Amino acid sequence: MTKEEWTLKQLRSHRGRRIAAALWPLLLLLLAVLLPHPAEAQPAPDYPARAAQLVERLRAPGGEEDFFSPVFLNAVPVAQWRALTEGWRKDHGPLTALGAVTPDGPTSGSVEVRYARATLGFQLVLAPAAPHRVIGLRLTGVKQAGDTLAKVAADLAALPGNVAFAAARLGDGAPTVILARDAERPMAVASSFKLYVLAELARATAAGERRWSDIAPLAHRSFSGRLSRYPDNAPMTLHSLAAAMIAESDNGASDTLMLALGRGKVDAMLALTGHAAPDRALPLLTTTEAFALKMPAHRDLRDRWASADASQRAALLAESAGRFSASSIDVGQVAEKPVAIDSIEWFAAPMDMVRLLDWLRAHGDDALPIMAINPAIGPADAARWAWLGYKGGSEPGVIAMNFLGQRRDGQWVALTASWNNPAALVDEAAFHALMVRALTLLSNTAL
Repeated sequence: MTKEEWTLKQLRSHRGRRIAAALWPLLLLLLAVLLPHPAEAQPAPDYPARAAQLVERLRAPGGEEDFFSPVFLNAVPVAQWRALTEGWRKDHGPLTALGAVTPDGPTSGSVEVRYARATLGFQLVLAPAAPHRVIGLRLTGVKQAGDTLAKVAADLAALPGNVAFAAARLGDGAPTVILARDAERPMAVASSFKLYVLAELARATAAGERRWSDIAPLAHRSFSGRLSRYPDNAPMTLHSLAAAMIAESDNGASDTLMLALGRGKVDAMLALTGHAAPDRALPLLTTTEAFALKMPAHRDLRDRWASADASQRAALLAESAGRFSASSIDVGQVAEKPVAIDSIEWFAAPMDMVRLLDWLRAHGDDALPIMAINPAIGPADAARWAWLGYKGGSEPGVIAMNFLGQRRDGQWVALTASWNNPAALVDEAAFHALMVRALTLLSNTAL
C-alpha cells in the first residue's frame, strides 16, 4: 500500500474524518489520475505557463473551471478552493510573485509561490491530454519570511494545554540543546513509544540474537491498522513488522513485535537509551492494552493503574491479561475526546526522546532506513535535509512528533515535541505546521 493510499484510508476512517477536517487548510492532497493517452499525437503541455496561471488562481477568485479539471473540482469544489486560498492570503499576506518552477517531467513538478510573509511550495500535476488542465495540486511546504526558532518556540508555548519540546545538536558526546521548553517533563507521547520497540529490535539484531528476516506470526492483531485485516498468525518478517509499525504506525505490527521481542527487553531500552524516569513509564503497554484500559467496562482497572507504581502495574497486567483484546475496544469511546491521557498512556520527556533518537543514530544502522520511509512532511521540506527520519503519535488530546535529521552540512539534529490537553482535542494541523517551521529553520540555521 502506498503512502497516499494509506493516507486516504485514514481520512476515511472514523477518526480520520475528524482529522481530515483539520488538515484541509494545511494540506491539499489529490492523487494524480492516470489518464489514457490518445493514439493521435498530442501537443506537449506548457508547464511554466500553467504554473504562472496558478498564481492568478491563488491571487483572486475566478477561472477555476478553465484551470482545474473536472476530476479536481469534483474532489475540491470551487467554494472550498476559494476558502482555502482566502485562508492562505489571510495567513501569509498578499501574493507577490511566482518563484521557482521545477518540472520533473512534462506534466508534473514543483512550484513556489511567494506571499508577503511566506513562500508556499506546491506539487502541480497536469493532465497529459489537451487542454492539460490541473488534475493534482498538493501543498508541500510553507517557509515564513523572517521566521526564527524563538518565534516558533513562542507559538508552540502559546498552544492551550501542556506543551514541551526540545531540539538538540547530536555528535560524539551528549546532545547539545538548541531549543527547549520543559524538556525533562514527562509527557504523553502516544505511538512515539514504538521507537523503543524499534530500538530493541536494532539492538537484538546487532547482537546476533535476532535477524531482520526472522518470521513472527501476526498473533496480536490490534483494533486498527492495515494488519488488522490480515489472517490470524499470518507469517511476517521482523523487518516487515517494523516497517508497518513505524511508517504506518500499525498497532497490530507494534503489539506483535513488542511481544515477540519480549516486553521486558523492550522495557529495558528506556534505561539503556537514557529515559530519566522509567518508573513513570513502565511497563510499556501494547496498544490493545492501553485502549482496553480506557474502556468504561475496565474503569476499575484504570483507577488501579493510575495509582500504582511500576511493579504494581506489571502485576495488574499479569492479573488482567485475559480481559484485554481488540474485540473489547469500542473506538468510538476514545475517538471524540481525551480519555485518561494523564495515566493510561506512554510517557517520555522531550529529552528522553532526544536521547532515544541519538541512540538510534549511533546504534541503529539497519533501523534508520525504516524511519525514513515516511518523514511526515512534504517532499519540498524533506528535501532540505540530506536524510530525515520520523515517528510520532496522536490520539484525542495528544500529539507528539519526533524527527532525526542529518543536515546537508553533515550535522545531525533531533527535534521532538509533545502537546497534551486533557480537556480538549488538539489542533493537529497547527502543531504539524509549527514543527515544519522548526525543521525548516534547523535545516539551514547556524547551530
